[in-house]
Amino acid sequence: MQNTNIQEEWFSKGEQYATEINEMVDFGEKNGWENWKGKEPEDKRANLAESIFKLLKAANQNGDTENFRIFFPPAHTPIIPLLENKSQSIEHLHFISGQKIVFLTGTSYETRQAYLLDHDQVTKLDENIRAIGKSKQNDVFAIATDTKISFYKGWNGPLINEFQLDQAANFGITELIPFNDGSKVLMVTSDGIYLISQKEEKLIHPINEDDEEDWTPNIDMENAALSNDNSYIVVGDQSYDHRILDSEGNTLGSIGAQSSYPHFCLFSKDDSQLITNSCHFYNGITIGINSDQYAGADIEAYTESDDYTIIDEEMRVYMGTATKNYYILGDAYGYIKAFDRNGKRLWRHFLGSTISGMALSDDEETLWVAAYSGILHKLKLGKGHRDTHTIGNGNHYEEFRLLIWKNESQIWKW
Repeated sequence: MQNTNIQEEWFSKGEQYATEINEMVDFGEKNGWENWKGKEPEDKRANLAESIFKLLKAANQNGDTENFRIFFPPAHTPIIPLLENKSQSIEHLHFISGQKIVFLTGTSYETRQAYLLDHDQVTKLDENIRAIGKSKQNDVFAIATDTKISFYKGWNGPLINEFQLDQAANFGITELIPFNDGSKVLMVTSDGIYLISQKEEKLIHPINEDDEEDWTPNIDMENAALSNDNSYIVVGDQSYDHRILDSEGNTLGSIGAQSSYPHFCLFSKDDSQLITNSCHFYNGITIGINSDQYAGADIEAYTESDDYTIIDEEMRVYMGTATKNYYILGDAYGYIKAFDRNGKRLWRHFLGSTISGMALSDDEETLWVAAYSGILHKLKLGKGHRDTHTIGNGNHYEEFRLLIWKNESQIWKW
């Protein structure tokens, strides 16, 4: 009887909360948030979190997760109390093929563990892996250990190149982006952003312009992007504006922050546009410039201009990917949102907790999204909502979410 009561309370309160949140956000977007006079909806199910988690574990052990999901649609807010000692960042998501991706747990300064996810089966990979990157084209994977970076043509494919690391050997790697031919790699770290090849480890950001003696390349909010054709590199961090570089790391132009701190950058799928995000606390501004401006770009900070398009004026963007026609951006609040190149918002979908990773299948039908909550979500884009508890208007179907938590005996599927 107790399970029935818990189930009814979970379901009815969850449905009500999702309905109210969706109505409020729809109103705010259409009419302006200043005109919303209603109260903020509350999800009052935190008291059920422990019980739900026990039932979820039992469903996993009994092979009954599909049934469990029908009666207990997943939610983020009620399980926040469980996250305190269990959550971890899930990063370096890369699509392999079919329903298969690779990912890492842990941030750049933590001990990491790499995994392979095939459909809903998770396999641990070599514990020496510290970072994984994938090229924009040609399926080249870069795998970093403490001492070297190895390049493979395809996942588990032939080794095509390998670099022994010198000064970069002990850097925590925020992001690793191999070039399409495996000849070099962009390594993003809080000790600087490097272009690494067989012949050198070249610091390309930041640069010691005044030749200061006690200068260090240490940075925060380090971020970079490589164009799909590998002609352009973009680099930025909390203290330095985004700069556009050529493929050798020479400066071609700069893009001033329109909010406080440069935080994220991404090229469109066809390289015709570059978007850059700058943030202030949990919010931010994203702008786009066209490819004919890359060389010689000179966008002034905090200045309205016809030289850029405003893509979004709300999100602090942590992660993103480009489809053929639009961008999917993940923010500090746990939302993913899609925008076209003119800044039209196409949809939004709430997952919960700051977004830490994203991988899109080549057919653009499946999106894997990870968050600092230690949860990895698998979404079928445009397939229609799975249940009445979905927050967002993106019409997406969540196939499952995996709770990849610290101090747990296994990975739990919900």
